[in-house]
Amino acid sequence: MTCVLLISGSTRDGSLHSAALRTASRLAPPEVDATLYTGLRDLPAFVPGDPAPPPSVVDLRTRVARADAVLFSTPEYMGSLPGSLKNLLEWLIDGGVLNGKAAAWLSVAAAGQDEDARAGLESALGHGGARLLRAACVRIPLDMRAVDEQGLVTDPQLHQALQDMLRALVRTIAMARPAPSWQVHSSVYPVITRSDAPTFGHRPDFDTR
Repeated sequence: MTCVLLISGSTRDGSLHSAALRTASRLAPPEVDATLYTGLRDLPAFVPGDPAPPPSVVDLRTRVARADAVLFSTPEYMGSLPGSLKNLLEWLIDGGVLNGKAAAWLSVAAAGQDEDARAGLESALGHGGARLLRAACVRIPLDMRAVDEQGLVTDPQLHQALQDMLRALVRTIAMARPAPSWQVHSSVYPVITRSDAPTFGHRPDFDTR
């Protein structure tokens, strides 16, 4: 089972980005445990080096640490990331939990409408030491007309696209994992000692007296 934490950069009710991630969590294939993070509004302003972060920050860091990958989907506000998402990223970077973490993004905007936000997201992930899985970063343009009153995407073709996206993320995570070393492999095999092997330090045919 691959655990993926889904984080929307929007705090707006009815957000298209949140709807896409919410739908993806509902339609996740059996091999994927996809959970939508809903605590963005509850995070306090980032305090650098806070030795006792508030419970909401501890919860966020714990969720990210336990996930195999984090998938972001964010709107672009005034040519950049939303302030709330940048605040979340600052808490994660300060806690060190993004270091080595697999990450990807899902864009639901048309090409050219969120380039600065995605660039800002990638920059922040780089500062945190995350492993951006570019092969799993996809664009699935959506329209608000495809979202119902429950905040879910209704188009079956988009359902398939979201499922394919999660499967691609899982495959990319598997391919990105470093291969174990020879030493790791060899440690699972027992050491077999031959009964007829020569014993060093004592040779009966050579007397040093």
